[in-house]
Amino acid sequence: MLTLERPSAPPAPAPDRPSTERIGARAIRALYDEVALFPKPGLVSRVDTGSHADMNFGTFMRSLQALQDYFPAIARLGTQHAPLAELRALGRAAEQRMLAATSGVNTHRGAIFNLGLLCAAAGLRPASATPEQLCLTVAERWGDELLAAAEPAASTHGAQMQRRYGSGGARLEAARGFPSVREVGLPAWRDARSRGASLRLAAVQCFFALVSELEDTNLLWRGGPQGLDFARRGARDFLRCGGVFDEGWFSRATQLHAEFVARDLSPGGAADLLGVSLFLAER
Repeated sequence: MLTLERPSAPPAPAPDRPSTERIGARAIRALYDEVALFPKPGLVSRVDTGSHADMNFGTFMRSLQALQDYFPAIARLGTQHAPLAELRALGRAAEQRMLAATSGVNTHRGAIFNLGLLCAAAGLRPASATPEQLCLTVAERWGDELLAAAEPAASTHGAQMQRRYGSGGARLEAARGFPSVREVGLPAWRDARSRGASLRLAAVQCFFALVSELEDTNLLWRGGPQGLDFARRGARDFLRCGGVFDEGWFSRATQLHAEFVARDLSPGGAADLLGVSLFLAER
């Protein structure tokens, strides 16, 4: 039974063989750490609900409990070199369990997609594979199919924003091997850690770096191009002032959080890629 405490890691596998249970547990821990993190402007955390009236921290915990078996299962499909169609079928079933657990609230659709693919890639590759190799495995193994797969009309906010504004969205990000994670998220996390930041502060720095660069379709949905521009400028200003290494970082970040909430902005795409970054960083 999943509790409000951070899940622990199962025993380590043999060095040359990935453990699907360990991969799945790592995905759940990354998602727990992502939602528990505060401050991350506009988003649900253990502190408050951000710009969301329909969900809270408990909603995310119920969702994670419903998804506990999904991530090791899709990692096992990866070990079997399963085609994208099988991965998608497993993901659709997981999404239905998530929605049943949250009374129809979408808490982890992005994670089911992004981390599902990366768990499958982790199952496919040896345990020694680097984060960058896992990202590129997604592109090499399933990228063409992801690009070719037609999005059902008006099925997601991201799909609608892609049609309206020409934004890339999660499908293109995954098909290209998660360039925002490889080039922005992970470098920001590693740089912060190398400078002595705690895991929590490195995650905050990673999140702001992602918001500063990502063409977040959730921000486009809620605020249009003006909302996206406001969020990016706010994150860049935060980083320009030193990010989490500035003495007043917490006050600056919580003030930006209040401004996001006042504008009903929620950088859900950056949150999804923060979860991906944390999953990959724990290797």
